[in-house]
Amino acid sequence: MNRNQNSSGRRPQSGGKKRTTSANGSKPFSKKKYPTSSSPAKKTTTPQSGGTSSQSGIRLNKYISNAGICSRRDADTFIETGSATVNGKLVTEMGYRVQPTDEVRFDNVLINPETKRYVLLNKPKNYITTMEDERGRKTVMDIVANACKERIYPVGRLDRDTTGLLLFTNDGELAKQLTHPKHNKRKLYHATLDRKLTLKDLQSIAESPEIEGKKVWVDAVSYVQGQSKNEVGIEIHSGRNRIVRKIFAHFGYKVVKLDRVIFAGLTKKDLPRGHHRHLTAQEVINLKNFS
Repeated sequence: MNRNQNSSGRRPQSGGKKRTTSANGSKPFSKKKYPTSSSPAKKTTTPQSGGTSSQSGIRLNKYISNAGICSRRDADTFIETGSATVNGKLVTEMGYRVQPTDEVRFDNVLINPETKRYVLLNKPKNYITTMEDERGRKTVMDIVANACKERIYPVGRLDRDTTGLLLFTNDGELAKQLTHPKHNKRKLYHATLDRKLTLKDLQSIAESPEIEGKKVWVDAVSYVQGQSKNEVGIEIHSGRNRIVRKIFAHFGYKVVKLDRVIFAGLTKKDLPRGHHRHLTAQEVINLKNFS
C-alpha cells in the first residue's frame, strides 16, 4: 500500500464553519461543519410522533428557521449533519414535519418558533397554580387566559392561600433557570403570623434551620418596619413546596397571610391584586442577564 494513501477510513474534513445563536441571544450553539459531497448519509431515527407521512405540522427546517437560528437552507444542512432532535430522537431526514406537541432541540438546546411571552400576575388568594384542575377549582390560568395567543405556563408555583407575584412564559429555558436554586433568584415574602415572632426565633431562622431533614438557606429575615412583630419579611431562593410556611411552623408559628412581593427582581409596583401585565423589554433582558 502507498504510504501516502489514507488507510484510516476517515473522510477528509472540508467545508466552512458556521456559528449560530439562539433566538433569545443566549449561549451560542456549537460550531458545525458543512457536509461534503463524499459524506455518507446518516441513518435517520424517526421519533414516535410526527413524521413525513403526515401533512400536518411544520417542516423541521422551517421550525428551526422560525426560531431565529438560521435560514431554512442552512437548517437543512444542520439537520443532515445531526444537529436536530425531536422528542429526544435524532432526525436527519429532509421534510420531516414537527407536530405542536413535539419537543425540538438544536445542539441540545430547546427551541420554540413562537414569539416568547412573559406575563407577570399579582396572584389573588384561592387560586391554585396548575394548568387545570379535575375538581373544578379556580386556577391561575383562568386569570391569564386572554393575556396572549401563545400557550404560557407558570414559573414555579404559589400555593392556594399564597398571594403575590407569579410569572408565566413559554420560554422553557428561562423558566428552568429561574426555578433552579443554584441561580439564586431572589424571592421575598411578607408573612403575617398568628402571634409576634420572638427575637430568639428570628435569629434562629436567620441561621438557616434544618426542615424535614434538609437545611433551608434563608438569605434574610427581619420584622417589617413600622408594623407589629408578627409581620415578617423573609427572603429565600429555595423552591421547596410551602417552604416558608414550614419554616415558621418549625418554630411553632402559623402563617395567617403570605404574599410574595419580589421575584427575580420583579416587584408588584403598579400591579393590583388579580391583575397581570407583560414584562417590558428591559425586564426580560434583566432576567436573562442574571439567569
